[in-house]
Amino acid sequence: MTLTTPQILALPKVVLHDHLDGGLRPSTLIELAGEIGHELPSTDPDELQQLFVENANSGDLVRYLEAFAHTTAVMQTAPNLTRIAREAVVDLAADGVVYAELRYAPEQHVAGGLTLQEVVEAVQAGIEEGVAEAAEAGHGIRAAALLDAMRHLDRSYEIAELAIANRGRCCVGFDIAGPELGFPPSKHREAFQLLRENHMPVTIHAGEADGAASVGEALGLGSARRLGHGVRIHEDIENFGTEEEPVFGVIAQHALDEQIPLECSPTSNVHTAAATSIEDHPMHELRDLGFAVTINTDNRLVSGVSMSGEFEALVGAGWTKEDLFEATLVAAWGAFLPYHERADLAEGIVEGYEA
Repeated sequence: MTLTTPQILALPKVVLHDHLDGGLRPSTLIELAGEIGHELPSTDPDELQQLFVENANSGDLVRYLEAFAHTTAVMQTAPNLTRIAREAVVDLAADGVVYAELRYAPEQHVAGGLTLQEVVEAVQAGIEEGVAEAAEAGHGIRAAALLDAMRHLDRSYEIAELAIANRGRCCVGFDIAGPELGFPPSKHREAFQLLRENHMPVTIHAGEADGAASVGEALGLGSARRLGHGVRIHEDIENFGTEEEPVFGVIAQHALDEQIPLECSPTSNVHTAAATSIEDHPMHELRDLGFAVTINTDNRLVSGVSMSGEFEALVGAGWTKEDLFEATLVAAWGAFLPYHERADLAEGIVEGYEA
């Protein structure tokens, strides 16, 4: 039986990979840009959304990144950061998300004079407000923050220290984001050593704009517990996509053996050319081979997606309710939460699907 749109909306969802600066409401972006005199390509919410999606799907990286110049421009004050985080949580909850990890790079939000710590506290305030507002609307959600360091810049050690100092209430993990090709994890060796020494959970963007070698560094040097996207790990599997027996390289075997969650984002992966289409996305075969595949949004505004929309797209590509359940359960167990809290989250997923 094919799942209907209302049925998909009702399914409990877990999102591990959602960028705060890629998920603003178009109307909020327009309002905040107007307050600071920042010019947008359109002041009509629907048209602005469509322009961003067209740019994301253009195959032109410069056009794709244009949206982030606009979003970060309005994310330089504490009130704006708090509002954007609150709305993100509320929107995710209304979409059936029961657990979300929102990631952002504090260093991108200090142009207005905020300190890194003030950025962290402003976002956390918004997350807490969003959870409360969602509860009032009848939507239960738990949300947490991941701190990104920009991999092409030189503040990763400082951001690692910030993540460690705020672990628990304001931060559950660390990531490096930004241009992957040419900026491998090894450029941030000292930061990853500090994170390992302090037992800080790490996920790393790898296997999206670069291949298996990038994934190898993320898993080895970076000790990543999850992979941001990770879809190009298939390049370390001989005979992938054929009827012949697959032969796993060391990197792919590591990820398979350790059940490292792959934070796949179907539509975004197509937009960034990590996949040719949702129908031909490597995540389908990776799932069938036993890899820990999860479903994520990446950038809800920029790619024009939601978790329900990604579920629906996968159903259109042949995924069943059981497939969605298994991916959601993998995501629940991959959350950067204490073991007993992950167990509670997983139990809630099981109950939600049975209902």
